[in-house]
Amino acid sequence: MAPAERSRAVRAILIAGLTAGALDIAAACGFYALRGVSPVRILQSIASGLQGPDAFTGGARTALLGAVLHFFIASVAAGAYYATSQRLLFLVRRPWVSGAAYGVAVYLFMNQVVLPLSAVAKRPFVLSTALAMVVIHIVCVGWPIALIVKHYSRQNQTGSRINEHSQGGSPWDTSMDTSFLSTRRS
Repeated sequence: MAPAERSRAVRAILIAGLTAGALDIAAACGFYALRGVSPVRILQSIASGLQGPDAFTGGARTALLGAVLHFFIASVAAGAYYATSQRLLFLVRRPWVSGAAYGVAVYLFMNQVVLPLSAVAKRPFVLSTALAMVVIHIVCVGWPIALIVKHYSRQNQTGSRINEHSQGGSPWDTSMDTSFLSTRRS
């Protein structure tokens, strides 16, 4: 990877990770504030993934750890999307559809893989909360990551503009670009 390309990738991942992390934590704080949960408690609950119940007695120190972990996870999600988008161009061509799907995928991965493997206390499943969290992950995680990656994408920078309309479709076109499946190189 050339230095300019590496710089563009790092910028895309950091901006997407920080943006998604900030939007996601703000939405979570708003959602749970309506239920009487403080932002410090939310951040401590993230830290409890490493520290278990002790995180809730650590004050600002564990809240800060929770914030660091949250933004690290958001940046890893952005990095995974960026890396995958370099091979699967429909992720860049269709950021609205791909971002929505990615938001759902991040939610499922966190709730079905990461949280069960962590020290977070198990909570009962509440459908209304799960649906709200899926919407938050689409709007605050998937879409920002997809749109920022599209902005910094190598294809956007080289003049071969990857744009929903340049391919003759609308931004909501869900048809999948299968050219990446071809084994022939042009």
